[in-house]
Amino acid sequence: MQPYRSVLYIPSSNPRALEKAQALPVDAIIFDLEDAVAPEEKPAARRVLREALLADYGSKARILRVNALATPWGSEDVSEFAEHPGVDGILVPKVNRPEDLDPVADLAPGKPLWAMMETALGMLNAAEIAAHHRLVGMVMGTNDLAKELGSRFRADRLPMQTGLGLCLMAAKAHGRVILDGVFNAFRDEEGLRAECDLGRDMGFDGKTLIHPAQIAIANDVFAPSTEEIALARRQIAAYQAARAAGQGVAVVDGRIVENLHVETATAILAKAEAIAAMAGHGQSDAAEERAGP
Repeated sequence: MQPYRSVLYIPSSNPRALEKAQALPVDAIIFDLEDAVAPEEKPAARRVLREALLADYGSKARILRVNALATPWGSEDVSEFAEHPGVDGILVPKVNRPEDLDPVADLAPGKPLWAMMETALGMLNAAEIAAHHRLVGMVMGTNDLAKELGSRFRADRLPMQTGLGLCLMAAKAHGRVILDGVFNAFRDEEGLRAECDLGRDMGFDGKTLIHPAQIAIANDVFAPSTEEIALARRQIAAYQAARAAGQGVAVVDGRIVENLHVETATAILAKAEAIAAMAGHGQSDAAEERAGP
């Protein structure tokens, strides 16, 4: 399992930022050739990025956001990195319908695809986009969506709820990773934590970030808490004991525990294990417990 608690955008034209990103405690990086790179810098950014992606980024997932194929740079972006070993996936901007992914899939047949969900039409077609056979994940582009909708920023993100919900349900229905949009006020730690909490409670797998200062909060919020891990272990143990006694359900803290709760608990422990492995701690206690004696 690859965690996606924190996913940081990095401008592909900035060699210093690309170098520093190697040591950041982030789960994934979006190497951006699109919005973060000026038109006149795009060819040079490709050359910089080709070299930078040969470096060791550890267990971080490396996702490349290309320019749209309708632009003068998109096709070359995809073709140049279609076989690059440092690219784990290609993020396609402004996906309105599943057919928008097909040309990129043809140009890069060996790369998994991600879809930027940032238009009203994309929201309406989210289920069909999520069903695309090459898609592994969806990334919310809430800034572009707000611009298209003409909506205002609210801390409760009420104007975004319909779009967020449509994409979230589509991703979960098809087993795709789903990442929440960015929080622009990178110095506002309280606001970031509140927005991460909201996204985590909705079911998002992680948060896209615009600044390294946001990593710690996203990693904390989107990781299973100590209490969640402890409860997951107790639920699994209680259910196993109940099954051994010929019963179909167990009770933990006065609440019924059925097989569906055990599946959730198992997923929590698997995520905790993957996070521990990324941190370099090897096999976690969760892994040891599931492995048994």
